[in-house]
Parts: sequence; structure tokens; C-alpha cells
Amino acid sequence: MVSSPVPRLVVAAPSSGSGKTTVATGLMAAFAARGLAVSPHKVGPDYIDPGYHALATGRTGRNLDAYLCGPELIAPLFLHGARGCDLAVVEGVMGLYDGAAGEGELASTAQVAKLLRAPVVLVVDASAQSRSVAALVHGFTSWDPGVRIGGVILNKVGSDRHEELLREALDSAGVPVLGVLRRARPVETPSRHLGLVPVAERQSAATGSVAAMAALVSDGCDLAALEALARTAGPVPGDPWSPLPPGPDGPVRPAGGPGPRIAVAGGPAFTFSYAEHTELLTAAGAEVVPFDPLRAERLPDGTAGLVVGGGFPEVYAAELSANEPLRAAVAELAASGAPIAAECAGLLYLCRELDGRPMCGVLDATARMTERLTLGYRDAVAVGDSALAAAGTRMRGHEFHRTAVEPGAGPAPAWGVRGRDRRVEGFVQRGVHASYLHTHWASEPGVARRFVERCRTS
Repeated sequence: MVSSPVPRLVVAAPSSGSGKTTVATGLMAAFAARGLAVSPHKVGPDYIDPGYHALATGRTGRNLDAYLCGPELIAPLFLHGARGCDLAVVEGVMGLYDGAAGEGELASTAQVAKLLRAPVVLVVDASAQSRSVAALVHGFTSWDPGVRIGGVILNKVGSDRHEELLREALDSAGVPVLGVLRRARPVETPSRHLGLVPVAERQSAATGSVAAMAALVSDGCDLAALEALARTAGPVPGDPWSPLPPGPDGPVRPAGGPGPRIAVAGGPAFTFSYAEHTELLTAAGAEVVPFDPLRAERLPDGTAGLVVGGGFPEVYAAELSANEPLRAAVAELAASGAPIAAECAGLLYLCRELDGRPMCGVLDATARMTERLTLGYRDAVAVGDSALAAAGTRMRGHEFHRTAVEPGAGPAPAWGVRGRDRRVEGFVQRGVHASYLHTHWASEPGVARRFVERCRTS
């Protein structure tokens, strides 16, 4: 089936650091200020940029990752997120043609643009070039005929004369200039060891940053031309993704009656979560209750299961450790055999200690900050049965951390990592499944249904 078209743009760049996030977030906010319902999307596994996108649009920021979810889910997930919207903006990842290492175009912005049949706007850092910009843009427009670059936004332009030279060069290349952003007007978005500081940690300041991005883009870009370009996108193939399980006559809603209550950690320390996870848990019949481990001294009443995703527990180790009543409640829940799914930050929180500070003590392991960045996609298989996955379940994941856990795996590991880096990692004990791997449950919705069922019966 081919769905009706949602006007859309993909914001890409020749390389990281060119200004994609500023332009994409600014465009989202600028279009929203014009009264459009804007659907925000991010290529790749990044959790932080979607928080700024949500602030810009008032809608949930969603990821489109062809490695984690498979290329076949990109269009359905896009259509699910963009349902009812007037326009969608998709922020790319890294350089336009950069994807999963050694996998060709897989998970690249270029691949996602082709799967969505969307025009690309190329953001070019022009700070150290003039006429050469035409050769650069020509190379990107001609590299893959399946990628349609509809225009360029020039970033970090130094002067009127510099702009004139750049425009003359691009006129000869036949690529329209849709915006010019000056070097003298930076937008401050603080970073640390894993990228931008998440919105949840700087809500007021982040609101100001997004407003500054919107003003910069509104002043420097031709919004009418960009909207017109978005409307040239063709229909998207396929149907919208649904979190409900499929049946012979369409999606099947769970039977009535109260479902198990599943607590989901949030707040500044645990900001890494894909929206589809909560949607899948809810569709499977669970009552999802968010809570903030920095503030709550107990789990929500009636908690039958716990999900603790990624984030920055290392930044908040002192506060998490000081919340002794909650740590004791988590340990008690784990001891009862209740299902607990923990990823990355959640893994650290379940350890005995993090950087010498006591944590929940659910796992017989210690965690610490390191200088080494562990980053990359992983192809994994469940080593044994757990509350989350049956033995042999294959999922793709992503690691992104500067911490180490000793030991790296328990007597019953969570995953076997395939490929060159063959190893086992993570912990399965009673109802606990804890691992460094971030996974996207839309790729294997059965894990959410299995988790809810275990919460129902444990």
C-alpha cells in the first residue's frame, strides 16, 4: 500500500559538526511557529537530539534507525510518528553517506532519505571555503542518483562578500541556496562526554536555545522555499506502524481488565528511551507509570515490573546513591523475581556501586567511569531465556558509554555479541535482564509482550 504523502525534508550535511542539529531544530520550531503541526524525526540511535526536537514542535521526537529496526520499518515508523501532521523534518546523522561501519549505506541518512522518498537539504559549513563549495556540493549531489538534494543551507558565512562568492559558485553548480547563516550568531547548546546535555537537565535554558535556533533559521532561510521543497516529496510506501499485535483481521487489542503496572524510570538521570517502547508496553495491556529515581523514595504503588533505560547515572551518582529508600525498593523488587529490564544506565544503577558510591546491589558487579568511549552497533542473540527474550532471539543493539562494568557478564549472560567482537555480555538472574545494549523493541515487538506477560504472572 502507498500512504498519502506527508510533506517532508531530510536535513543532512557532508560531515558531523556542520550544523545539522541547529538547522533541523530551528526549522522545526520555525515551521511550528507558523501554525504547522510538525513531526520531528532523527536518523540513527541518538536519544538526545529528539528531546530538542520535541521542545521545538510539541510532539514526541522519534528515531529512524535502519540498523536497529531494519530498512523495512523506516517508512512505517515514519508514518506512525507523522500521522496527522502538516510537515515532517528529519535530522540526519553524521555525514550524508555515513552509515553502519562496513555495511555500505545501511543506517545512513542517504538510505533513510531514499526509503522515505524525501528531498534532502544539505547544510554546509562554509567557514573556510568559497568557490570550492561548488565542487563539494557537486560531489554530494552526484554520488548517488537515488538521493535528491533539493538545496543547500550555508552555515558559518563570514560576510556579505563571502556570501556573494558562495552563491556565485553554487549558481554554476545548479543547486539552489535556501538559506545563509552567519558565523557571528552562534547558538549555545552545552555538551559533555556523550554529546549535548539533554533537555530534561536544562529545561529552561534548552527552551531558550531552541528559540534562538528558530530565530536564526527564520532570519537566514527561505522558509517558503523550504516548505515548497517538502511538498515535492512523493507518497511513502507502506502502512503506519502499530504497537498493537497483528491479527488475521488487523491489530488486536489486549483483553479488558487491569493490566500489570510497569514503572519506567525517567527524569534527568534516565533520559534515553524510545517512545515506541512505552507504546508497545501499553498496547500489550500494561499500565505504564513513569517515575524519577532522583526524587521518588519508593516505586509506584503496585509495581509489577520495572524498566530502567539509558541516561547519565554517572553524572547523578551521588544523588542516586543518597536515595537509599528507592535503592532498597528496587533491590526488594528484584529479589521478589519481578521482571526488570535495564539498559546501559539501568545496568549501572543495578550494580553494587558506581564510582565507589552504593547503588541498588541487585547485580554482583561494580561500575566506573573510564576515559574510553565504547561506541557502535552490535548484532546480538539472547543466550538463554529471560523475562525479556526467549533463548535464540536475535536483536540488533547499540552501545554508547564511557563506563565499564566488572565483570562484564554474569553466570547467565544477557546477550551473545556476534561478529568480530564475539563475546557475551550482561546479566540474567531471576526476573532481571540487564545489559549495555540499547535496543529498539519495534524491531522485535514480542519482547514487550513477553515482558508484560511475565509482569502479569510473576
